Amino acid sequence: MIVTMIVKQEDSLGTRWHVDPAHAAMTEDHVNGHADVPPAIVARLASICLGLPEACEERAWAGTRWSIRKKNFAHVLMIDSGWPPAYAQAAESNGPAIVLTFRFPVRKLDAPRFARSPFFRPVWFPDIVGMVIDDRVDWDEVADLLTESYSLLAPKKLVALVDRPGD
Repeated sequence: MIVTMIVKQEDSLGTRWHVDPAHAAMTEDHVNGHADVPPAIVARLASICLGLPEACEERAWAGTRWSIRKKNFAHVLMIDSGWPPAYAQAAESNGPAIVLTFRFPVRKLDAPRFARSPFFRPVWFPDIVGMVIDDRVDWDEVADLLTESYSLLAPKKLVALVDRPGD
């Protein structure tokens, strides 16, 4: 069993969640000593992602990812003490911060909402978007975004089985 105490911190930046270092527990394969995403957040994302046809969940090199036929459509991890550095740099945060990355149509990425918090734009793929997950997250919006991400990568016959926003 994995137990991690997550502490709610409210300040001028709003409400943030972080791992209480005195009670942080790491997963067995997370030997680098960095904090992991709270199980409740992973479970909430899993309920969205695994509701999509043939979606799979697996432990990633950091955090958890969901894929369709070996193509990742969602990845959640914890930025902690500037690790992992590529995510910390992209999110402009040394953490602690829970971040979710997903795919989104390039032609729609100029929308103003993706230029401000809670979103950020990693540079490793042109169609990737990051989102900080905190207590202000709109879970309906997350579900819509992850459904869109899945739909970009899944075979058309599987996408046809999905109720998509705007359909």
